[in-house]
Amino acid sequence: MAEETPLLNKRPTSSESQINNSKLYLAVFSAILGNFNFGYSLVYSSPVLPQLMRPDAEPRLRMDTEQAAWFGSIYTLGAAAGGLGAMLLNDLIGRKLSIMMSAVPSTIGYMMLGGAVDRWMLHVGRFLTGIAGGMTAASIPVYISEISHKSVRGALGSCPQITAVFGALALYALGLVLPWRWLAVAGEVPALLMVVLLVFMPCSPRRLLSLGREQQAERALRWLRGKNYDIHIELSAIQHSINTQGKVTWSQLATPLYYRPIMISVVMRFLQQMTGITPILVYLETIFSQSKAFLEPRYDAAIVGAVRLLSVATAAMLMDKAGRKALLYTSSMLMFVSSLTLTMISHTTSCPLGPTTENVTASLDYNSHDDLGITAASILPLISTMVFIFGYAMGWGPITWLLMSEVLPLAARGVASGLCVTVSWLTAFMLTHAFTHLVDKYGLYVPYLGFTVVCVLCLLFNAVCIPETRGRSLEEIENYFRTGRTFTITRSHSTAHSRA
Repeated sequence: MAEETPLLNKRPTSSESQINNSKLYLAVFSAILGNFNFGYSLVYSSPVLPQLMRPDAEPRLRMDTEQAAWFGSIYTLGAAAGGLGAMLLNDLIGRKLSIMMSAVPSTIGYMMLGGAVDRWMLHVGRFLTGIAGGMTAASIPVYISEISHKSVRGALGSCPQITAVFGALALYALGLVLPWRWLAVAGEVPALLMVVLLVFMPCSPRRLLSLGREQQAERALRWLRGKNYDIHIELSAIQHSINTQGKVTWSQLATPLYYRPIMISVVMRFLQQMTGITPILVYLETIFSQSKAFLEPRYDAAIVGAVRLLSVATAAMLMDKAGRKALLYTSSMLMFVSSLTLTMISHTTSCPLGPTTENVTASLDYNSHDDLGITAASILPLISTMVFIFGYAMGWGPITWLLMSEVLPLAARGVASGLCVTVSWLTAFMLTHAFTHLVDKYGLYVPYLGFTVVCVLCLLFNAVCIPETRGRSLEEIENYFRTGRTFTITRSHSTAHSRA
């Protein structure tokens, strides 16, 4: 058996040339519409909060600093709840149905936001869209990794992040022309379209095999790969992985096969949020309004959204060429340099930068006295923020989601992915809620300084803990954690079979 297995690893070379990925791309597109909605709803507060905090806002909807902090951060609390829900639903009803079910809280939430007549409706609506975001964040990367061939898994694995970024950019663009209630109405469209398309898409072949539905798994994989692709080698590899896993016990969680990939995924999601990406995106227009930007904050936000989309697209093209670790190194360095620059810029500006009349007056006086100085000072925050977003979206944005779906063991993937998303969004909630109060008390200097320190930790964690998974099958990655840090992944199947 050990002599036959290497041939199984090499035979797909001839059949791979006959793969037809067109239907795979359609299935991925159908799923990532949920990420479009996720990106859209995450930054919904950016153009909405400035309108709700104005003196001329509707009295029953007008928000002060504390209420604005809750409106911005309660989304992440909902996302944490959605992650917990997905932790159960992923294994109970499957990845595809979990993604489809996210449309229910999303649609109800947007209806409440669009028709809000009191502040509690705004908060509940934002919480419900957060639940939908947490469900899709936990389910879509796993679904994509399980239906994708390893030759395109890296590029397709970055698609959820690309679509989320595109959703955010769509929100920023629509925010230039639509009032905030119509922004909520527009947010219902992608979720409903996602449900319609996913009805016709196959379930994950891995999940079907784990349920003993061999014929359905074979039909699903043949639909995804095309009729001229030899699916039996891939099916046997998936089946072998399932057979060697079984049910996870508490004692098994103490073995390297389980605790190493789970810890790597959890810590990566924690560090990803601690870089400050969520509060920066949620309060982007408010941040620009306090940074003396040379354009209106809403235009600055749209520019940053376009840069974010460009950087994620770049990462998708490089994912299977440069490798995961190289992009993470580049991402960490770009975020460190830009956040350090923002720290120094904010340290030289006046102290608390809260949205007070005195600060607005000071900004106007400053603009009228030294045009050249203000032009340089107003460009630097925009450029630094663009570099920060570019760096994040090149590495720690998409690769964190991709690695989570790649390294988590199959037997614990549904539960572990929900745990990762829950940890991620609880961290985001605490950081996003605290951000507004920190800025009001200390200015932008203190939050930016903390983000700079976290970027250094990201660099070190990538160097010490994260394996390179480029070009590796999910079974090879599992064997890497099973056999220890020798990184003899290329012989994983022969080793596993010979021991069997």
